[in-house]
Amino acid sequence: MAGIYLHIPFCKHKCTYCDFTSFPEKLCFSEAYMACLIKEIEQRGKQLSRMTFDTVYFGGGTPSVVDPIYVAAAVKQIKKSFRLAPDAEITIEMNPGTVSEEKIAIYKRAGINRFSVGLQSAIDEQLEEVGRIHNVRDYMYCASLLKGENFSADIMLGLKGQTKEDVRKTVEVAVMSGASHISMYALTPEDGTPIYTDYLNGELPDSDEVAELYEYGYALLKERGFERYEVSNFCKKGKESKHNLNYWKRGEYIGLGVSASSFLGNKRFTNTFDLDEYMKCVLSGFPPVIESEDVSESDAKFEFVMLALRTARGLSAKEYKSAFHSEWKEDFSAAYRKTAEYLEEEGDVARIKEKYLYVQNSILSEYMNG
Repeated sequence: MAGIYLHIPFCKHKCTYCDFTSFPEKLCFSEAYMACLIKEIEQRGKQLSRMTFDTVYFGGGTPSVVDPIYVAAAVKQIKKSFRLAPDAEITIEMNPGTVSEEKIAIYKRAGINRFSVGLQSAIDEQLEEVGRIHNVRDYMYCASLLKGENFSADIMLGLKGQTKEDVRKTVEVAVMSGASHISMYALTPEDGTPIYTDYLNGELPDSDEVAELYEYGYALLKERGFERYEVSNFCKKGKESKHNLNYWKRGEYIGLGVSASSFLGNKRFTNTFDLDEYMKCVLSGFPPVIESEDVSESDAKFEFVMLALRTARGLSAKEYKSAFHSEWKEDFSAAYRKTAEYLEEEGDVARIKEKYLYVQNSILSEYMNG
C-alpha cells in the first residue's frame, strides 16, 4: 500500500493553533503554485512509474480555498502521471467556510471520493476564539452538500473553557450531520503560535482535564456506533481512512508541494518550506528537496512498534518478523518488561489495553531506548 500527499499551503486566515506551513497573505500566488505542483506531479510520476498508489490526499493549509478547477487539474495530472489502484481513495480537506455546491460538484467530477471537514467545535464562540473562519451553520450547510458522501469531521479537544457539555454537543453535531468518520484529537499548543501564550498563562485545560474530555467523547462515539481504530480516529464499520492507515502501517508515500515529506525505499526526504524556493526549483527542473536521510534499522524497528501500538489492531509479531527477521519482544526486551502490564495479547498480536490507549505516549516512550 502506498499514498500520495499534496500540500496546498493557502488559507483565508491562520488559526491561532496552526503550526502547519500556510500562507494566508499569499493566496494570490495560488494559480502559479498549483501550476508548479502539477509540474512536480509530472516529474515525480516519471520516477515512480512502477509503483501503484492506493490513496491520494489533499491537505494544507486549506485546499478548498483555491479555485476548484486547479484541484481538478491536479487530480487529472495524478491519474495521468501515477498508477492508481482501481479503488483508490482520493481525499480533500475542507474548511466549511470555503465550500459551495459548485465546488463540491467539481471535486466529485474530478474523482475525489472522500472529504475531510474541519468542524473542530460546535460552539461558535470557541471557533471564533481560535480564529476559525466558519461557524456551526456553515458546517451544517457543508454537511448537507455532502449527504450520502464518504466524509469525516474533525473535533478538537482542549480549547479554552471547553466543557463536557461542549464535547457532547460537538459529537452530536458531527454524528447527526452524517459523518461516517470522526477524528477527535487534542489541541497541541506549539511554540510560536498565538495560542501558545494562552498555554503559558494557564488558560487552556491541563492534560488531566483533556484526558477526561477525551474519555467522555470516546464513550459518546462508542454509544453511537463509532469504532476507535487509532487513538484519535473513530469510524463506522469499514469507513477507516486508508490514507492514514498507510501511515500507521509504515507504508510508503510521496509528498508533493511545499514542505511535503516523503518515505520511499527506507529513505525520508522533505521539500523546502519556502514558497518562492519551491516554485523556482520545480520550474528549473530540480527536486525541491532540502533534507534527506536513510532510516536506520533501529529507527525502522521503533517506528514499526510505535505506529502499530497506536492502533486498536495492535502489533503483529508475524508482521514484525517478516519485516525485520527478528522478534520484537527480544529487540525491545527491556521496554516490553516495563510495559507488559499495559498490554493485552491475543495470538501473535499485542495491543495497548483500551483504558491506557489515550496515554500511550508515556508507554511508547519506553521503546525509544530499545
